[in-house]
Amino acid sequence: MDSPPVGMTISLSSDSDLSKWDVVLTGPPGSPYVGGVYNIAVTLPAEYPFKAPQVTFATRIYHPNVTNDNLGNICLGLLKPENWKPASRIRAVLDAVRQLLVEPNPEDPLEPRIADEFKNNRPEFDKNVKSYVARYAKGSK
Repeated sequence: MDSPPVGMTISLSSDSDLSKWDVVLTGPPGSPYVGGVYNIAVTLPAEYPFKAPQVTFATRIYHPNVTNDNLGNICLGLLKPENWKPASRIRAVLDAVRQLLVEPNPEDPLEPRIADEFKNNRPEFDKNVKSYVARYAKGSK
């Protein structure tokens, strides 16, 4: 919490529960998400660090690697059970989530339609992202 990754603030959901973190991520400069403020929930399972944390967007976001619903599940290679290593750090996970906003991975989408739009109609994708920023991510902390 004292030295979070760039563009993030981190707090505990509750002082009595160290396994639930609230992360606030500002949309990275140079990405269509700039100007947005995103709440991300991080839950450390009882088996952590031997099992990956659960990371979800609490703020709706238009992204090929995040479910386009109120669950906000993220598809991130680092968090997949076959890729998770106990030596992996939460900071690396948060950096990877931020990097996903800069560079979506349309080859491993949770939302195929959005991935297709990202690959084939970038102006429309950027327009839809900005619409979601305006509707869901304008400074809601």
